[in-house]
This record gives sequence, C-alpha cells and structure tokens, in this order.
Amino acid sequence: MKQHQGIHTVERTYRCVVCNRTFKQPRYLKVHQHVHTGKRPHSCYVCNRTFKQLRYLKVHQHVHTGKRPHSCDMCNKTFRDTSSLKIHQRVHTGERPYRCDVCNKTFSHRCILKVHQRVHTGERQYGCDVCNKTFRQLGNLKAHQRVHTGERPYGCDVCNKTFSDRGSLKIHLRVHTGERPYSCDVCNKAFSDRRNLKVHQQMHTGERPYCCDSCSKTFSRKLYLNKHILFHCNQQS
Repeated sequence: MKQHQGIHTVERTYRCVVCNRTFKQPRYLKVHQHVHTGKRPHSCYVCNRTFKQLRYLKVHQHVHTGKRPHSCDMCNKTFRDTSSLKIHQRVHTGERPYRCDVCNKTFSHRCILKVHQRVHTGERQYGCDVCNKTFRQLGNLKAHQRVHTGERPYGCDVCNKTFSDRGSLKIHLRVHTGERPYSCDVCNKAFSDRRNLKVHQQMHTGERPYCCDSCSKTFSRKLYLNKHILFHCNQQS
C-alpha cells in the first residue's frame, strides 16, 4: 500500500541521461533506456522474436497459442490485447480522435492518420525493386510485388479461386453470399464493390475524370481511356 501511494506523491526523480525524460521509479527508467540502447532482452521461445518489454512478449505469445482473451461486449469479436480491443470499439462508438491538420479528416487510429498524411506530403517511401513503382504503405507494396512473383496466397474456400490480396478475396466472396453492401443513393442500385458503385455514380453526375492527353477526350473509367489510347497507337503505327 505504501509503495502504491508513492505513485501519487513521489516526484519523477529518475531522469534519462539521453533524452531527459523523467520517471517515478528506477525500473521504469531501466525499461525506457532500451529505446536508446536497442536492447530487447525478452525473447519468444517459439520464434525467437525479441521485445523490449515483458508485457509485449506476453501479448505476442498469443499469436502462437491462439489465445484471444479480450472480447468486445457489443459484437463478441475477440482480440489478443486491450489496445486492439479499444481501437475496435471505435467501430461501434464512431469515435475518431485523430484529426488531419491539413484537411480536418478524422481517423480512429493514429497509424491510419499517419498514412493519410502522405496524401498531402506526397511521400511514397516504399519502392518496388523490380519496377520502381512506389507506395505509401508497406502492405500495398507487398501486395503489388505479387504481380511480379505470381503469388496468390488467398484462396476462396467455396470455388478455390485464388487472389493476391485479402481485400480482393473479400469482394469475391460476395459472389457466393450475394452480399451487395454498397448502394447508390440516387437509384438504390446495389454493388458488391465500392469501386463499382463509384463508377456507377458517374452516370448520375456526368463526371468523366479520365482525360486523353492526345485529343482531350474524357472518359468515366480508366479502362475506357486505356482502350482509347490504343486507338491512337494503332493510328500512328
């Protein structure tokens, strides 16, 4: 009890000599110093991955055990750690505490905001070593690299069709389920893919965002523009 009360009364007298951050107890300072030294003293006995703190190791071990002890009280979805549960609960509450200081768009997670900000900075830090195409997210680069390798690791358990990314598999599964979650607010036509809805809405708005550099003709879909460009190429040949 006396030690606990010290949390509320004791000053933060333990100071990091590298960054001057202060701590109430020497053990917290010791753990913090791993940030500067790179020391990762806690090792997983299954895969040998190392961690700076024991609590991170304990959460990681759930990957191997399959244990997901934290459950959402609204939808019963389970998670390995409390932080993932907390982020998930924002789906139900609508909470979006992270705001872009350029366009004021809000996000439920700090890392999603960080990725979004690259839209404004133009930063595309992940480059393909085959074709030099660049991406804002590492996950997008990995998915793209499968174009070159031919890898299609995501398989449909209904028809065995395979896909290079999980998102494409998810959209494909709606062929079997009949799910069409995206609906046009003008004519109520429903679609299984958000991209198809967006293309459809251009029928109502008249938007034709794809323009030919040669003759300035515009198109509602990039596919139509590409076919049109071939027409110019054939004429030149």
